[in-house]
Amino acid sequence: MDGQRSSLLHWLLIHGFLLALLVTIGVSQSDKKSYVIYMGNPPKVGTATASLHNSMLQDVLGSESTTKSVLCSYKRSFNGFVAELTEEEARKMAGMNGVVSVFPNEKRILHTTRSWDFMGFSQQVQRATSESDVIIGVLDTGIWPESQSFNDEGLSPPPDKWKGICQDANNITCNNKIIGARYYKSDGLFGSNEIISPRDSEGHGTHTASTAAGRLVNRANLFGLGAGTARGGVPSARIAVYKICWSDGCSDADILAAFDDAIADGVDIISLSVGSRTPRDYFSDSIAIGAFHAMRNGILTVTSAGNQGPRRATITNFSPWTLSVAASTIDRKFFTGVKLGNDVVYEGVSINTFDLKNETYPMIYGGDAPNPIGNYTSSSS
Repeated sequence: MDGQRSSLLHWLLIHGFLLALLVTIGVSQSDKKSYVIYMGNPPKVGTATASLHNSMLQDVLGSESTTKSVLCSYKRSFNGFVAELTEEEARKMAGMNGVVSVFPNEKRILHTTRSWDFMGFSQQVQRATSESDVIIGVLDTGIWPESQSFNDEGLSPPPDKWKGICQDANNITCNNKIIGARYYKSDGLFGSNEIISPRDSEGHGTHTASTAAGRLVNRANLFGLGAGTARGGVPSARIAVYKICWSDGCSDADILAAFDDAIADGVDIISLSVGSRTPRDYFSDSIAIGAFHAMRNGILTVTSAGNQGPRRATITNFSPWTLSVAASTIDRKFFTGVKLGNDVVYEGVSINTFDLKNETYPMIYGGDAPNPIGNYTSSSS
């Protein structure tokens, strides 16, 4: 009897130990999230960077496999990597020699043709021929290469300094205007409507690229409204595309990967209309870190100041080595007239592209006609 009781107790102890071990492993795995480990300047030529990163992880994780923990490594323009860690492991990593900072890999958000005329940059200004040697790296949602803004008519081949690539040529074709295109998604998680290539499925990147360097497009309009000549600030400049933003945002890991490549590829200017919801300190700000290394290589990074103004303390990109551009008003409005039965016309601001064909319709209260498809209710209409 005593032997049976002893065996049962022994079995329960082993069972309890294994259960506790499984719970501990489960908790530690669920607590892991991706962190950026920033290590400053790029490693010396000949250094096995990936091996160094794996060795550092091995010291922190012990006997655990490190190859699955590393999401990406930066080694072309600065040093660092992204890895899956717990908070405790991240703290240990932050205390290691050579580590400048460790911070969570979080998501950034996007910031949103008459701009150049409004600012006083005339279309008739004499352009320097050297402008076609300027390469603008656009870090955004990608690009739609078929847009007339990106035709390469009359442009020579890319400058010899260019070292970039056109990734996934089956889905996007580069030319002498769009001379390079890459895309980044460190977590490998794509939405159902994503285009897994540098091609733009959102429109923001195409917009920002054309604003910076779009060719002249005559009679551009939106369903007949705002007709005019669309053009970028430097129409003959080349564009290098780095797609970092997707339907779930723009991750710090991908932002840094794009900076790492853009600097080494040979861009002259980096344009980035992306930012965080709240300001960060420089050592945990992927944009500030990437722009710092761009500056060290003689590359200016132009960022958007943010979408949260005009209140005070709402700028999110403000490092001293970047040029932060604020939003402003415009010098035109789109008016639409409403003519009543007594021939009185009331004018309001609206984008109206449909033709009533001289027919009249009854007036209603907007709250009585909500748009459920747009998630509007009677109270918000």
